[in-house]
Amino acid sequence: MVRFLILILLATLGFATIVAAAFGSTGWLVLAVVMIALFGLAIYDSLQTKHAILRNFPVLGRMRFLLESIRPEIQQYFIERNFDGRPFDRDTRSLIYARAKGQDSHKAFGTERDVNQEGYEFLLHSTAPVSPLEKPRKVMIGGPDCTQPYGVALMNISSMSFGSLSKNAVLAMNKGAAMGGFVHETGEGGLTKYHLEHGADLFWEIGSGYFGCRNDDGTFNPESFAEKAAYPQVKAVTLKLSQGAKPGLGGVLPGKKVTAEIAEAREVPIGIDCISPASHSSFRTPRELMEFVGRLRKLAQGKPIGYKFCVGSRTDVLAMVKAMLETGITPDYIIIDGSEGGTGAAPLEYEDHMGTPLTEGLMLVHNALVGAGLRDRIRLGAAGKVATGSDIVKRLIQGADFTMSARAMMMATGCIQAQKCHTNECPVGVATQDPRLMRALDVTDKGNRVHNYQKLTVAEAEQIIASMGVTDIKHLNTRMLRRRTDHLTTKSYASIYNWLRPGELLVEPPRGWAADWEEADADHFGEFAALGYLEPMNAEDDDAAYVNPQTNEMPSVASRNGKVVPQPPRDDTREKATDGATLVVSGSGARPEGKTAARK
Repeated sequence: MVRFLILILLATLGFATIVAAAFGSTGWLVLAVVMIALFGLAIYDSLQTKHAILRNFPVLGRMRFLLESIRPEIQQYFIERNFDGRPFDRDTRSLIYARAKGQDSHKAFGTERDVNQEGYEFLLHSTAPVSPLEKPRKVMIGGPDCTQPYGVALMNISSMSFGSLSKNAVLAMNKGAAMGGFVHETGEGGLTKYHLEHGADLFWEIGSGYFGCRNDDGTFNPESFAEKAAYPQVKAVTLKLSQGAKPGLGGVLPGKKVTAEIAEAREVPIGIDCISPASHSSFRTPRELMEFVGRLRKLAQGKPIGYKFCVGSRTDVLAMVKAMLETGITPDYIIIDGSEGGTGAAPLEYEDHMGTPLTEGLMLVHNALVGAGLRDRIRLGAAGKVATGSDIVKRLIQGADFTMSARAMMMATGCIQAQKCHTNECPVGVATQDPRLMRALDVTDKGNRVHNYQKLTVAEAEQIIASMGVTDIKHLNTRMLRRRTDHLTTKSYASIYNWLRPGELLVEPPRGWAADWEEADADHFGEFAALGYLEPMNAEDDDAAYVNPQTNEMPSVASRNGKVVPQPPRDDTREKATDGATLVVSGSGARPEGKTAARK
C-alpha cells in the first residue's frame, strides 16, 4: 500500500508541475522533468525484485543506501571518541600523522582513557630515570651459523607486497627506510625494482608461492633465489609460514589484476590467476622446515634467515623447538604476527576469530625458546598493531627484540584508514593499482614522512626506556608492565603469566607444559594425542580405548603413529595450560620474578 501511495503522490506532483509549466515558466518545466524522472524511478523500484526495501518504499528507500554508503565517514569523523576507533583510534592516527609531518604530537589536559577499566595496561617509571641514548640502538641478528649478521632497528616496515600497495607507496616507504637506516620488508609478492630503487636495507620475504624465486610449476627455484639473495640491499630473508589476519589461508590474485609489472615481479604469466597455496611445498614437517632454513642460509651465503608466523597450536611451536634441537639448525630470527594484524583482504571470520593475538603468541614462543635453552641463538620480532613508542616498549617486555609495523607505516604514507584496500579504490593512492589514484601520492614528500614517523617514534620509545631507569633493553623485565585485572587490583606480567627457566623443558617440564611437550614431534605438525573417548588405545583392544563418559576416566596411554604417548590426568590442568596464555615471560634476556608464585 505504501509504495502505491508514493507512486500516486509522485504522479500527482508531476501532473501539477506539467500543468504549471504549460503557463510558460521555464523553472516549472525543469521541475516537471525532475518529477517525471522520479516517477519513472519509482515505477522501476516498485517492479524490480532485487531489493525488498525499494519495492515497498520506492525512491525513499534509496536514502538508506545513501546513508549506509557514508556511514564509515560519519562514524569516524563525527561520532567515535578519540580513543575507541577501530582498528586504530583517532588518537593513534593523529599521533602518526603529526610525527610523519614533523609536527608537535603532544596532547594537553591529561588522558581520556579510563585507567580503572579492567584490561588497562601501564608501564612503570623509575624514581631515578636516566638519559636516553644519543643514537637509536640496533639489535644484532645472526645465530652461530650466520656469517653476515645484521643490526636491525627497534621499529621497521613490516611486509607489504607490491600489488597490494601501489608502486608509489613502495617507493615512498623504501625512500624513508633508506633515509632512516631501518628495514623495509618486501612482502611475499616478490623482490621488485621498486624495493631496490632507493637502496634501503631489505628483508626479502618469501611465501608459499615462492614469488621471485619459483619454477614454472610454483616450486622453489634455488638458483633464482641465490641470485637475488646476493643483492647487497638484501640483508636477511624471511620465510612466511602464515599471516596474522588470515592464518592457515592461501590467496588468489585474480588474473585481471596480474599486470605486466606484477607478473614480472612474481615470475608468473600475465593475466593468469596467481595462487598462493595455504602451505609450503618445500617442507611438510618441523624437521623439514629447519632443514629448509639451513638450505636457504647456505644459498644466501650466510645471511640471516628467519621465518614469520601467527601462533596456532602450542604443540606446533614445541614441535619446531624439538626440530631445532634434533637437527642443530636454528633460524636467526622469528617474527610473530598477531591475529590483530592487518591485510589487504581476508574473510571476516578469519580476521575476527582465527589465530592467536600477539601478546599470547609472542610470550608463548619466547617461553618455549627459553625453556629449550635456545633463546640466546634466536631474535624475536613482533608484528601486529605496533604504532607508538609505548607499543614498542611493551613488546620488548613481553619477549621481543625488535618490532615490525605495516599499517602505521601506511598511515605515515598517507593512508586515512578508509578500509578500501581490497577494492582498488584507495582514495589516497596507497593500496591501489589505479594510475589516477596513485599519482596523488608524491614519493619525495611521503618518503620524508615515513622517515620522520619512524625516527620520532623510536626516539619516544628510547625516552620511555630511559624514564624506566634502563639503559640496556636486556634489563627490561615483566615487573615493569602492569595490567588492571579488576576494579581494585593491578598485577605485573610477572605474576599474571607463568614462565620457564632456561632449559627447563629439557630437564623437567612443568605440569602445564608436560603434555604438550610430550606430544610435540619434530616429524609432524598438529595435535595427535588421543582424547581417549574418541580414539582407541591400540588396534588390538578397541574396547579399552574409550573413556567412560559417566566416570570421565581416561586411559593412561594412547597410540599415535606407532608411539605410546602418556596422557594427562583428566582435570583442568591441560585446559588451563592450552588456553593460549598461561605461559611466559620476560623481555630479551630479562629476569622475570615470582618463580614459585607463578607456578601452578
